[in-house]
Amino acid sequence: MNAEFDAAASRDEAEKALAILRSWIAGAGDEDLKSLDPAVLRALLGQAYPEFNREYPAEFTVDAEYKASLPDLQNGPSSLIKGSKRHIEHVGISNFRLPLRYHTRDNGDLTLETSVTGTVSLEAGKKGINMSRIMRSFYEHADRTFSFEVIEAALDDYKADLESFDARIQMAFSFPMKVDSLRSGLQGYQYYDIALELVERDGLRQKIMHLDFVYSSTCPCSLELSEHARETRNQLATPHSQRSVARISIEMEPGQKCLWFEDVIDLCRRAVPTETQVMVKREDEQAFAELNAANPIFVEDAARLFCEQLLEDKRVGDFRVVASHQESLHSHDAVSVLIHGDTFDQASFDPHLFATLIHRG
Repeated sequence: MNAEFDAAASRDEAEKALAILRSWIAGAGDEDLKSLDPAVLRALLGQAYPEFNREYPAEFTVDAEYKASLPDLQNGPSSLIKGSKRHIEHVGISNFRLPLRYHTRDNGDLTLETSVTGTVSLEAGKKGINMSRIMRSFYEHADRTFSFEVIEAALDDYKADLESFDARIQMAFSFPMKVDSLRSGLQGYQYYDIALELVERDGLRQKIMHLDFVYSSTCPCSLELSEHARETRNQLATPHSQRSVARISIEMEPGQKCLWFEDVIDLCRRAVPTETQVMVKREDEQAFAELNAANPIFVEDAARLFCEQLLEDKRVGDFRVVASHQESLHSHDAVSVLIHGDTFDQASFDPHLFATLIHRG
């Protein structure tokens, strides 16, 4: 149809034109109908028409013109914002995973599966961000051996890409380290949950490491009571011990030498030498019982012992120690939190914080 209508056409003329169009549609074939604007068809017929193709168009290619025509709701005007038009401190993606290569202190590089969280701040007048840009920025650096310098480069890229002021990257992985048994001469791999975090806020950047250290804690009170039963009544008794977890969070002091993962692990072992064992024969089990008896600790002791070692390392700035002794005597856990400096100081804790201090085994 090539009917033309004057902009000043009367209502009667418009109704006649619609009647002609409806009549034509009633007798038109599928090919003719496909040539019409779908919006016009929906308005006239009151239904979605024509039937859509249900086969995946494998041969379809996207050119620049087509990409430019695609809607981008997240980058739409502020009029599309739902709810209060407020600044959002962090918005992004969590737990996208990829293999990354890390430097180690003793054994060259290791490739480890890594869970990445990347976020940026969002201004009050912006609708949203394109989440995939964070991933794309990160993948551009994925073939490099990761260090905080590489993380900074990735953060710079997606911060600029998304035109944001503040940003954060956190990378979590399980780090293997070979350890010796106490007496049998065997070796096995101990795994440590580690997270590296780079935070930029108000133009200032902080480099943070989190590490979970798993150890055995023998209750000093229970040990003394057991010995009392032996001495006074010739009664065999055993003190209670339990698997325990300390989460050590450290801000890297700027301008200092590298603080390796292994350095932090060694620091924890000096503070609390009763780390859980990997390879164990009978002589190792006996040695571990002796080691626990020589180092009984309450949860308060654990926090202060870790603190003592952290304070002695010039590479460590602010820090936090969260310890959980998962009691074999009680149906509840004993916990403690020790904070040094402003970085980790907070009035409120995540209600699930202590529940996350569980060694998966």
